[in-house]
Amino acid sequence: MEERINLEFIQKFKEVLTGRQTIRILEEKRKPSSVLIPQYYSEGQHYLIFTKRTTLVRYHKGEISFPGGGYLKEDGNMLNTALREAREEIGLEPGDVDILGELDDGLTVGSQFIITPFVGAIPPDYEFKLNSYEIEEIIQIPIPVLLGKSCIREESMIYEGKPLKLYFYSYKNHLITGATARILRQFLDIYSQVSDVLRIR
Repeated sequence: MEERINLEFIQKFKEVLTGRQTIRILEEKRKPSSVLIPQYYSEGQHYLIFTKRTTLVRYHKGEISFPGGGYLKEDGNMLNTALREAREEIGLEPGDVDILGELDDGLTVGSQFIITPFVGAIPPDYEFKLNSYEIEEIIQIPIPVLLGKSCIREESMIYEGKPLKLYFYSYKNHLITGATARILRQFLDIYSQVSDVLRIR
């Protein structure tokens, strides 16, 4: 039963991502990067995988993020970048990831990156292997918790002359902010759309 529910979810999520027009950002002054949004289903709930970055890394020290990083020419494309970084940071093998699709590009504030997010389904109870230089901790959060109204706070600001929505997701002693929170917001919107159709949470 549980496996069937998850397969239905994965199929529907793929359909929704494939059927939407993805927004791409092209700015020469910014560096291309990508992240992987790993999600899994266990005991009646969907979960998302986040990482807490160490204070040793060059960018976004100590922040909560998805596995990811900057594009390298040898990657060939942005998906390969996301998969390479996930393997380097948390030991997630590309062959263990079922790519469901892409979300819209996003911008970082404070560092000059364009982020292309990819959603991937992974097996539950995965044995991650942390890169201790880059990753301090893996955080696994049930999606229903992130959908709770008490979990999110919103603000607005002007960035490069344009209005920008800021989101803040709190979970236990963790705070998800910045580009990761904006990516998360879009993921949760699509998740809600899919779960409403399938009547799951």
